[in-house]
Amino acid sequence: MEEENVIRDTENSRVARAAGVVGFSTMLSRIFGFLRDMVVAGFFGAGLATDAFFVAFRIPNLLRRLFAEGSLTVSFVPVFTEYLKKKSREDAFEVANIAFTILSVILAVVSVAGILLSPLIVTVMAPGFHKVPEQYELTVFLTRLMFPYIFFISLVALCMGILNSLRHFAAPALSPVVLNICMILAALLLRDYFAEPIISLAVGVMAGGVLQLVMQWPFLLKLGVRITPDFRARHPGIERIGRLMLPAVFGAAIYQINIFISTILASLLPSGSVSYLYYADRVVELPLGVFAIAVGTATLPSFSEQVAKGDFDELKRTISFSLRLILFITIPATVALIILRVPIISVLFQRGAFDVQSTILTSQALLFYTFGLWAFSVIRVIVSAFYSFQDTKSPMKAAIVALVVNVICSVILMFPLKHGGLALATSIASAVNVIMLSMILRKKIGTFVDQEFHRSVFKMFLASLIMLGVIFLIDAGLPWRDEGPFNERLLYLTVCVFAGMGAFIVSSFIIKCREMTMIVEMVKSKVRGTKE
Repeated sequence: MEEENVIRDTENSRVARAAGVVGFSTMLSRIFGFLRDMVVAGFFGAGLATDAFFVAFRIPNLLRRLFAEGSLTVSFVPVFTEYLKKKSREDAFEVANIAFTILSVILAVVSVAGILLSPLIVTVMAPGFHKVPEQYELTVFLTRLMFPYIFFISLVALCMGILNSLRHFAAPALSPVVLNICMILAALLLRDYFAEPIISLAVGVMAGGVLQLVMQWPFLLKLGVRITPDFRARHPGIERIGRLMLPAVFGAAIYQINIFISTILASLLPSGSVSYLYYADRVVELPLGVFAIAVGTATLPSFSEQVAKGDFDELKRTISFSLRLILFITIPATVALIILRVPIISVLFQRGAFDVQSTILTSQALLFYTFGLWAFSVIRVIVSAFYSFQDTKSPMKAAIVALVVNVICSVILMFPLKHGGLALATSIASAVNVIMLSMILRKKIGTFVDQEFHRSVFKMFLASLIMLGVIFLIDAGLPWRDEGPFNERLLYLTVCVFAGMGAFIVSSFIIKCREMTMIVEMVKSKVRGTKE
């Protein structure tokens, strides 16, 4: 039993360390992402041109998640990991070479087709833009300019799968920083060179895509991966990846369609609705990206290794631990985002063309997105568990049900709640997705959350309520003013965030929340290792 606990702690520590690396890298990326959005909001505001850019930018992003992160990566990692564990590194690297070659060919075809079909794609994605010919034409032009981004960023995602399987997480997680820097520099330095300044952002996107791929190469070489052209599409490993990809593509497509339903319907609402949803989504992505996606990224190689070894008891313990790790951040983040939604949007974006009214409307979307933050986060771990079994059909089936729920709720809620109703519909659909997949996974492997999970979640809620009380006390002594000067608004938010964070950390340590104890022990171990 003692040996089992050591093994369990070792695997949990590997997941926690990997999540820490990805989380830190993603935090850096999110910081630069917010700087990018602040620059975009300040220079371009929320209106016709920004709606056009966001729709055009989401189109290649949809294909990136469809072909790369949403299907290839999750199909590739379990097969690649199995080759590493059961065969040899040479066999595994051979699979990587062929996958890279075949994907490059597919992406080249998709990029050319996208450029040619941009008018049709924009018509489907944002039918309301036809009402304003100038906006429609700008969106088509931006879509054509940015479509080749899918080629570079999807290859980056494949590199991420290779590096993560080899337990290297930092470089792929840091690569989005390059994109954000390129977009910021393009907005600052190039906007005056175009008749329509928003085109400068599209140029920045393309430069970022190229540089992100270049950034992965030294790390692949360091780990012994030499990418060379190999067109053997009939390789057994590639055929298995292909069989897994088909339902994964449908599952990823359905998930992305949920997001695009909001975009399509938002284009039928008053001008600026697409932008309000975009900016609110960017704020939600901070806790989601920094920790939830970090844990999801870190767990897939671990889950795949445990399934390859047939160690299902250890798999269930790792799933339970990963969910606790995610909720330890998600629960207090949900409380903080709900209570501080207006100050957060105001400080981040309220300047230049982004006025108080834009802040209020964006915060409405943020509120309803935040209701689903727990589901957006938990789904990362649950889906990774299915992919580790090389089961991509179950997530696809659950996603179909979630899509139907999203469509129905969106149509019902968009009239009374406008863009806020679309955000709420996304949250409801995500919750349905999580519940369905949890039930299916329980039938597959049995109960995967233990008593420790329930005790930990209770303590997280208790610590979050203490944090909420501290924020209320601060607001009583330092009331928020929507139209106050920036320094005053920044001071209010800074005091609330740090005091609330401090209250959560201290209270969770006092009530002996295991996740906090583990983090403290990891920090102590790191400090001791540095001193030695």
